[in-house]
Amino acid sequence: MAAESSLPTLFSSLLLPSASQSFSSTLSSLKRSTLSTSNRLHSIYQDSVFVQDVACNLNLPILANERCGSWYVEHKAGSAYFKSTDGHWGQWTFSKRRLNLQILNTIGIYGGCIIVDSTRRGKSMPDALSKTIPIWCAVINRLLFAEIPDIYKLSTPEEVVGASEHTQIEALLDGFVKSVENLGLDLFSLRSVLKKPVRPMWITPESASTHKSLSSTDYHTIICCTASRRVAGAEMTEDGYIQGAGDDSEGWSHGLTPDLFWRHRDQLLTAVEQELPDLIQNLISTDQSNGLAPSDTVKLGPTSLYIGTLSSVAQADLYDAIIICNRALPSKLDRETEEDKGARTLDLQCGHGKLGSRALRSQFPRIPPFIASLADHGSPPKILFVCSTGKDLSVGIALAVLCLFFDDSYDFSCRVTNMPIDKTLVRRHLALITTAKPTANPSRSTLQMLYGKNQWAQE
Repeated sequence: MAAESSLPTLFSSLLLPSASQSFSSTLSSLKRSTLSTSNRLHSIYQDSVFVQDVACNLNLPILANERCGSWYVEHKAGSAYFKSTDGHWGQWTFSKRRLNLQILNTIGIYGGCIIVDSTRRGKSMPDALSKTIPIWCAVINRLLFAEIPDIYKLSTPEEVVGASEHTQIEALLDGFVKSVENLGLDLFSLRSVLKKPVRPMWITPESASTHKSLSSTDYHTIICCTASRRVAGAEMTEDGYIQGAGDDSEGWSHGLTPDLFWRHRDQLLTAVEQELPDLIQNLISTDQSNGLAPSDTVKLGPTSLYIGTLSSVAQADLYDAIIICNRALPSKLDRETEEDKGARTLDLQCGHGKLGSRALRSQFPRIPPFIASLADHGSPPKILFVCSTGKDLSVGIALAVLCLFFDDSYDFSCRVTNMPIDKTLVRRHLALITTAKPTANPSRSTLQMLYGKNQWAQE
């Protein structure tokens, strides 16, 4: 009996811990090697061939749904910013921060467009294409073409969106339309650009309709193109192919951007995995030294305000004043501002990310006096707002200045206006910014500065 009691009573006790750990480590290593940067770049290129085939056969310009879509498009006509989260179950919405009005010109000129995106394993298409864009199309149609019969219908892909979800989304459309109407957009101008309503259609690598015309005399067609083929199982069974390889590039790209990838495609695709990190860093450094880093400075509608990245400071002589929100390369920026040709400069020296957004609260009291000091210009001064990305802190400060120093007609005054700053005003001015600069994406922390949570907004 004593011998029997010494035998193991549980199956788990038969497994050696070292063997279990080795097996787990082997699986993790295999997954990492499958999801390597090299495999991602080759998967992206493979999917891009399908995208280009669609564009050639339909003869329509390609717009990349940022950020993932740009990886799959070598020559894009522009960008769109439809988020999948706006189409998630129970979270359906029309984003007033991402109006995407910039794509109307492309649609009006070419009669339609192709919007490219992708999604990771397990789904046939991203929610941005199956629901967010259909919501956008329905709202735009109701705003601009309310007199056309049947214009109120919502179009969604039946194989992805069930009847119940379709009905629930459709019930929300009237509310979305009213919220957009409150932004005060120039609907007459938009209608002059877009002569017909818009209708979405869907193409995936599994579709059979990539070689036929999808044009219509009644509608402008928006082709929602999913770049990647659907992978049902694990990536390890696909010989290195990764569905939605361009997604979440911050985690695998080593700083590589779509633009950099397409300019050095052959060199990157022939490099082995171990070489890629150093090769990418060398390509980035070469681009920066050659002055190829984009400044993407834009003018905000009818105002004299501009938003850009830190590299925009090199053209300081074009502006009357510059507000620098944060710094990426202090020594270089110091030289540029010292060598400018008279532009008054206010350096807020905020940090980056959430810390930078929070720092705006303490730094903002410096801005109204600075703006008031520009009164001697006579005409509205040209003011440039810059930050490291040109999308967050600079947008927040420009938005605050719009609220404080511009009236309903966007006439400038060096004195703070008496207009109450509420969410409606903030959203209206943000609509102006995102229309001019679709990449603008101020964080929640940055926007909270404008929603009456700080003393300056209540004084």
